[in-house]
Amino acid sequence: MEVENANEVNLEQKKKHKGKHDKPKPWDEDPNIDRWKIEKFDPSWNPVGLLEVSSFSTIFPRYREKYLQEAWPKVKSALKDYGIAAELNLVEGSMTVSTTRKTRDPYIIIKARDLIKLLSRSVPAPQAVKILDDEMQCDIIKIGNLVRNKERFVKRRQRLVGPNSSTLKALEILTGCYILVQGNTVAAMGSFKGLKQVRRIVEDCVENKMHPVYHIKILMMKKELEKDPTLKEENWDRFLPKFKKKNVQTKKVKSKEKKPYTPFPPPQQPSKIDQELESGEYFLSEKKKLAKKWQEKQEKQAEKTAENKRKREEAFVPPKETAKQDSNNSENKEDVAALAKSLKKKAKEFGKQKSLQDINAEEYISAPATEQPLKKKKKSKHT
Repeated sequence: MEVENANEVNLEQKKKHKGKHDKPKPWDEDPNIDRWKIEKFDPSWNPVGLLEVSSFSTIFPRYREKYLQEAWPKVKSALKDYGIAAELNLVEGSMTVSTTRKTRDPYIIIKARDLIKLLSRSVPAPQAVKILDDEMQCDIIKIGNLVRNKERFVKRRQRLVGPNSSTLKALEILTGCYILVQGNTVAAMGSFKGLKQVRRIVEDCVENKMHPVYHIKILMMKKELEKDPTLKEENWDRFLPKFKKKNVQTKKVKSKEKKPYTPFPPPQQPSKIDQELESGEYFLSEKKKLAKKWQEKQEKQAEKTAENKRKREEAFVPPKETAKQDSNNSENKEDVAALAKSLKKKAKEFGKQKSLQDINAEEYISAPATEQPLKKKKKSKHT
């Protein structure tokens, strides 16, 4: 009993002392203090430096080797300002960052780790260096394992980029983040709020939950609602559009017809030896077997060559003319014959006229008499 009473007294004492130091402080309700502001690190906060060396390394793909080799001096100089040592190993294909004695900010090594991650994911060096700022954060979203089918994955990834990367640009403007789609990952840089929005949009797009265009519409409406101070503390769900996913008709899987049940097992299939015994091939000698195989091979080759030859000659075979064209040709031929006849008649008439015009009366009269009957004879011959 005494022990129980002692325990109760202790509990009462504890209850009395609970919240002894939880008194309201003068700076808790100060409106001038911004609790979300990230203050820039001052080296005077840590004059001694770090006790242990911390390092991070990451590998990069081979196609990034040339670019990294060119941009590495700029990266190294940017990290040197913060007291971080950087190393590029082209043999192993890796980048390493580590703290030194000059390092004062303990969190800068995490920023350096993010920097080399972004560089390995094809982010340009001038953009990746911005991650060293305190207000800039990054997120690398893995999308490769969200879809099994490769064709679907490529289509959905392209949906995220949009025509002439218009969708990606719109997302960058609305979220205030830098977004890069590369291979199986999406690299994003920006504020925490923007990165959260980007991750949601990317995952919804790749998982086929919602098209990025709908997300863009929602973000645009939210931007407009933010401007109105009266709606600051109200729920915006009634203003935002609700998109319902339409059910796409899927192909029905054809069910196999069930065979009637029989207690007897299916008949045994003939083996290769049984087939050879049936055809009589089993009793042939090896030479004859080889000769037969060779003959079959030759026959197949001959068939193949003949088929290839026929295909080659198909290009040189003239196409068959249609019946309409034949009738048109016959009509054209008749027209040409009639035209030729009329031209001959006109030529004869013209020749006669010319001969009458060219005759000189004096010469015609003075011509010998022998010549005239000859002409008549010629005419009689023609007639």
